[in-house]
Amino acid sequence: MADILALVLKCNCAQLRDNNDRKLTSISGQNALPCMIVGESCNIKTSLLFLTAVTAASELGVRVLFFTPTPFQSLPGLLQDSLACLNPDSLKKITFMYSRSQEELLQDVACLHESVRQAAVPPALLIVDRLDLYLGLQREEQAAAAVHLSALLIDTASFLTRNSEEPCRVIVSFDMERQGQMPWELVAPDPVLSILDRYFSVHCTLDQDRHSGAPSPPGEPGDAWQIYFSGAGNTVANSGSNQGDQILGCLWKLTIRPNGTMEFSPTSMESCVN
Repeated sequence: MADILALVLKCNCAQLRDNNDRKLTSISGQNALPCMIVGESCNIKTSLLFLTAVTAASELGVRVLFFTPTPFQSLPGLLQDSLACLNPDSLKKITFMYSRSQEELLQDVACLHESVRQAAVPPALLIVDRLDLYLGLQREEQAAAAVHLSALLIDTASFLTRNSEEPCRVIVSFDMERQGQMPWELVAPDPVLSILDRYFSVHCTLDQDRHSGAPSPPGEPGDAWQIYFSGAGNTVANSGSNQGDQILGCLWKLTIRPNGTMEFSPTSMESCVN
């Protein structure tokens, strides 16, 4: 699934979109490993997930299921400019599931095993926004919930893959701030994160850039973030090429422009784009 996130970043990077349109329309599925987006700002993670859903539906034509505890009242403000160049009909390929509790999410995901038999085209991307909200408040309960939810998501994706020619990917976001720890503060393994790491072997980490001057409030104009990939796997192969994109270890920059929209740029064109 790092392959889909890489596609999202490329599609919304002007310097790549203008010169590499052909490379943005297909992916190989060789890095369809489950992914977890972690970082400080839940709003930016949600916007990135929303952009991922729309890009996957628009560029790849796949069905997307987007699970979220809070209904969207409107399109995320940070995406107004980014979504303008995408096909609005792609939203029809996205189904938003407003699972308000852990029990509802378990039931909604479990029901996919039955509903896929009735669907003409099964979903090829499962997105869970703010997985942390579904784990409960009690620390002792969170570990068990993490195992149950993660295992069900991965098993369901495997089931959907077996019933389709398209591999089904899973992407979730996890709010480190709500857990009271940031990635750079984890001096000892967090038990819940250790469990999630076993299921979501690729991390996409969003760190606020604290070297670009006085930090802005998250999501405000002038705010800058670093996006980098880590975890299992090595490459995402280009369609029709034996040479893969080096996704893991790649570093991108996300900047909130003066008009409030998101701008992506690779810090190393050669290592992250070729």
